[in-house]
Amino acid sequence: MTEPPTPRAQKSLLDIVLGPPLADGDDHERVGPAAGIPLFGLDALSSSAYGPEAALTVLLALGSLGIVYLLPITLTIVTLLGIVYFSYRQTIAAYPRGGGSYTVASENLGTRVGLIAGAALIVDYILNVAVGISAGVGALVSALPTLHPHTLALCLAILLLLTVINLRGIRESGLAFIVPTYVFVACLGGVIIIGLIKTALHGGHPLPVAAIPKCGPAMTTVSLWLLVKAFANGCTAMTGVEAISNGVPVFREPNVKNARKTLTIIIAILMLMLFGIAYLCRSYGIGPTPPDQPGYQSLLSQLTGAVGGRNISYYVTMGTVLAVLALSPNTSFADFPRVCRVIAEKGYLPYPFAILGRRLVFSVGICALALLSGLLLILFGGITDRLIPLFAVGAFSAFTLSQAGMVMHWKRRGEQRGAPATW
Repeated sequence: MTEPPTPRAQKSLLDIVLGPPLADGDDHERVGPAAGIPLFGLDALSSSAYGPEAALTVLLALGSLGIVYLLPITLTIVTLLGIVYFSYRQTIAAYPRGGGSYTVASENLGTRVGLIAGAALIVDYILNVAVGISAGVGALVSALPTLHPHTLALCLAILLLLTVINLRGIRESGLAFIVPTYVFVACLGGVIIIGLIKTALHGGHPLPVAAIPKCGPAMTTVSLWLLVKAFANGCTAMTGVEAISNGVPVFREPNVKNARKTLTIIIAILMLMLFGIAYLCRSYGIGPTPPDQPGYQSLLSQLTGAVGGRNISYYVTMGTVLAVLALSPNTSFADFPRVCRVIAEKGYLPYPFAILGRRLVFSVGICALALLSGLLLILFGGITDRLIPLFAVGAFSAFTLSQAGMVMHWKRRGEQRGAPATW
């Protein structure tokens, strides 16, 4: 019979898994824009993989005509994204202690509205973990059907990996996701640039290298309701843009400047990706395929194959798409504990949520997020399609309340009798 491990052995094991404890106030855990982009931008950047397709899927009933409307819908979304960007730039400067939508709504619209915003953020982050992981695993098992019986196990394994990485510290998690994030941006950016060059060389109508599935016949006519619904679905590409405003204290000094710089880079990349995908879909005539029928191909799969063919670069690009989708919940792991910390400091959550752990992260919040999202994955077997509407409600409720709070913020200040706003 073996003796139980000594406290020293337990501590050593914990050091191996999570790393040695860090001293309070250690700048080791502060990040700059390079690590901040994968830490806070993974969710937003990965949304380019499903936002345009979500809009086009609604237009599936229009047949090939639906492709024509994707570009104007995307331009509208990009315009709205720009408005949200400038608003969150102000939020970062006005509320550098973090908390994002919860802090803005609480201080400008009242405690109850603030708690609604905080609850919306918390629900959004929990659902984001479940949806992101299941989306990545779903794409994986679509490519490798033999893994389908292990869908839930794969989801939980990725969740465990993300939890351990984030318990090791904010800087550790940012560095861990630098490679997949930047490889994804480089691969998809390369596809878009090459596609735009080919489009210019062929007078706006390039020939696809790999065959593109033909769109089905039109089943209905264009209506305002259909276009508005497609716009609403396409707005899922905006999820995650609020993340930096919740975690400004994580950035190195000057933290406001570094947070704004990171936000600018993320939004610029996302805008270019969304516009590039929509423009090339129109140029190549790429339309949606029914996601619940045999022969389904995602929009990015069709686009990558049309631009460069189904060669090694195609599989590398699609591999990075799968990786980024599966890892996109890391944004929630960065923000959920910090929102909970701000709410706990006001007495609306248990105080342990406000206590820093051994690696200068809010370990209780990280573990709570892992348990709640894991429970959702188990309850829905790793298939979370029914959660997506709630996912959108949480995200856009937080957006709306944050923008309304900033309007009240500047109204109360009265622009300081003509003083310029903090842009």
